[in-house]
Amino acid sequence: MADTAAIRADADAEPAQTLAEQAYRAIRRDIVAGRLAPGQPMRFEYLKETYGLSFSPLREALARLQSERLVTAYALRGFRVAEMSVDEMWDTIETRIMIEREALTAAIARGGDDWEIGIVQAFHALSHCSKRLRAAGDWPSEPAIEEIERRHQAFHRALIAACPSRWTRELSEMLYVQTERYRRPALMRAGAALDDEGGVGSGGGAGKEGAAGRDIEAEHKAIMDAAIARDAPTAVELLTAHLRDTGRMIERLGIETGRK
Repeated sequence: MADTAAIRADADAEPAQTLAEQAYRAIRRDIVAGRLAPGQPMRFEYLKETYGLSFSPLREALARLQSERLVTAYALRGFRVAEMSVDEMWDTIETRIMIEREALTAAIARGGDDWEIGIVQAFHALSHCSKRLRAAGDWPSEPAIEEIERRHQAFHRALIAACPSRWTRELSEMLYVQTERYRRPALMRAGAALDDEGGVGSGGGAGKEGAAGRDIEAEHKAIMDAAIARDAPTAVELLTAHLRDTGRMIERLGIETGRK
């Protein structure tokens, strides 16, 4: 859970208008990481104690999270963390595919040297991060998952960075976060399964993911190569297969709904 003392210190140091953003980022991080479970009530007294912030910024943060479908509002019952299900996951993945196919096609048509360099840099940062964490034996710890996810998101963001539509990029970002809620717990279970079998945890963004029979690094490299080669049909086909294979992996490993 969030470091309450650190949040309070930040709150004292920052102007009042940044408190809602601070609350939003802290709660969002804990929802995506699974520290706030699906269906968990978001009672204000609990949130005030946990995050060290007052009612007003928390209320604003929850409204923003509701607009992103990470939080659900119920009449007379307040807010709850949004539920998770197989159907919801696939709806999110297929919508993300629809958005990112268009975004990647546009980026390939318009991207220049800086766009290509950004993709290559993001890919190598992700690959090196995964290898370093595996070599250090730090998989599948929560800090390792956190670091891999940052690198993984940066790679997927770099692929569509040259798309001229801000709305398309922002929708892609929102859908990425939704799928991350499902992928993170699956990565923890996949890594734990590999460790139990005497294997090596793989990392969600690079390396071989033995529990799922996939080479994620090879998948990312193939997408990168096709994009840089300006082969839009191949790039979007590979991206589509990559996202659907991830959905099938998550479904096999099971979805933690937070319900008992």
